[in-house]
Amino acid sequence: MIPVTAITRSLSGQAWRWRGGNMDLGGGAGAAGDDLVTQLLLSRGVARDDLDRHRRPTLRDFLPDPSIFRDMDKAARRLSDAVEAGEHITIYGDYDVDGATSAALLILLLRDLGVKAGHYIPDRLLEGYGPSGEALVKLAQGGSTLIVTVDCGAMAHEALAAAHGVGVDVIVVDHHKCSSELPLTAALVNPNRLDECDEAAAHGHLAAVGVAFLLAIATVRELRGRGYFEKRTAPDLMRLLDLVALGTVADVAQLKDLNRALVAQGLKIMARRDNVGLAALIDASRLNRAPTCSDLGFALGPRINAGGRVGEATLGVRLLTTQDPDEARSIAAQLSLLNEERRAIEQEVQEAAEAQVAAQHNRSVLLLAGHGWHPGVIGIVAGRIKEKTGKPAVVIALDADEAGHGKGSGRSIAGVDLGAAIIAAREAGLLIAGGGHAMACGLTMDPARLEALGDWLDERLARDISGARLSQSLALDLSLTPGGLTPDLVETLETAGPFGIGWPGPRVAVGPVRLVKCDLVGTDHVRMVASGADGKSFKAIAFRAANSELGQALLHGSKGRQFWLAGRARIDDWASRPAAELHVEDAAFAD
Repeated sequence: MIPVTAITRSLSGQAWRWRGGNMDLGGGAGAAGDDLVTQLLLSRGVARDDLDRHRRPTLRDFLPDPSIFRDMDKAARRLSDAVEAGEHITIYGDYDVDGATSAALLILLLRDLGVKAGHYIPDRLLEGYGPSGEALVKLAQGGSTLIVTVDCGAMAHEALAAAHGVGVDVIVVDHHKCSSELPLTAALVNPNRLDECDEAAAHGHLAAVGVAFLLAIATVRELRGRGYFEKRTAPDLMRLLDLVALGTVADVAQLKDLNRALVAQGLKIMARRDNVGLAALIDASRLNRAPTCSDLGFALGPRINAGGRVGEATLGVRLLTTQDPDEARSIAAQLSLLNEERRAIEQEVQEAAEAQVAAQHNRSVLLLAGHGWHPGVIGIVAGRIKEKTGKPAVVIALDADEAGHGKGSGRSIAGVDLGAAIIAAREAGLLIAGGGHAMACGLTMDPARLEALGDWLDERLARDISGARLSQSLALDLSLTPGGLTPDLVETLETAGPFGIGWPGPRVAVGPVRLVKCDLVGTDHVRMVASGADGKSFKAIAFRAANSELGQALLHGSKGRQFWLAGRARIDDWASRPAAELHVEDAAFAD
């Protein structure tokens, strides 16, 4: 019998390794005799003398002084001036979840401060990403004296120069990578500014909504110092944390340190259902319990994103800021329908993009392009292909605008900074526009430069990608027999959350087991019932695995063989009694 620690090549071609110490629950206590949650924290890089702070992450323990960020105080002063003077303020957001939650957060803050702010969300297809000079000038001509861009603007040099030219002040609140030359602004708050101090740059993993929350804190503090709250109640900023949690998780920001505290506390606020729009969205998602971190990424986030991808870009902000329950229910239902439409469009583009993958087997970065591809789904497709191939993928919709430009979106693998490469490609003249962060990017280009861009990205990133792929392995947190996979175990594991990028969910290996049942469910999910020598059995499922090497081996190579199954332990609460099940990510023969 092959022990779990001896697996050097699984059914998906990976070696398995312990993330921390040997946590073989089938054979006794974990490493160093620590309890399970302590070992999970230690294996995620927490120092032993810092365990208490990470065991229950709170803002009190992780929130920095907003003033450490460049231009934060300047932004808070300008926003406070506008509040006191009753200026016409417009929040200019991006069309994704981070943009919608960031915009909604500032609109709700200003509402509590007695100011009715407007909002502007660009149309993904007609206007593209980021602020345009034309839109900013029109907002100024319409009476806006202060515009705050959220989740965009860090690289919008021409647009912000146009706004400066007509005398309107613009505050940029962003988290995307910046170039050394900053645009003209009243203030630019971004932990990823190249001139940021080390203390602030350590928070570069914040989503834009997290930066917006820090600006809210700084603004309230500034107004308090001016005596603004002597005759009115100061806003309860904690009530905004449900938006911060949603935007942070949906933007796949690293859930470490401050982000983890923001999400942990935000989930508690969300459970109270104070935000009318979020409550309607939870109901439309058919969640009959308080949302979990996973729900934010897979149920709530995609619905808000659907408005910006294939529908009306303003739906997300309108939902999150409405005070009318009927309007909230109507928008939430509309977003659910748009999400179904998005799935159908996404499937078509994914099939077309995957048909090009084989011809690029020698490329380090997959560059997939096609006519008629909907720009609203190319980012999702890039992510799916990246997951399937283990390579960074950039998917480009050709003829995406009237000028015939290609609009692209890319997703990277751990250890490969795709955003920095795209910025460098723009500076090298290969792109019309482009930017992003380590794991994701967006670009606009002349389709005639497609081959040149592919060669350039390969030359720049091939070594990084090769090193990242060689070091890829499946990290395990514990192993156990089927009888150890219980609801109590799952609940214990979840206390070390919330989990996400940068703070990975516990991965367990269960076995050795035989597959009592293995078949397809839906279009491409592999469903299993596994049984061990201890006489216990459990349900398992491998999502979107039917056509993979893993799925084929489980479906057709399982007869008479014993396996180790590795993945996330979850609670199946559909039955009359909750039971633990395994969401399988990999498997290996145990005999």
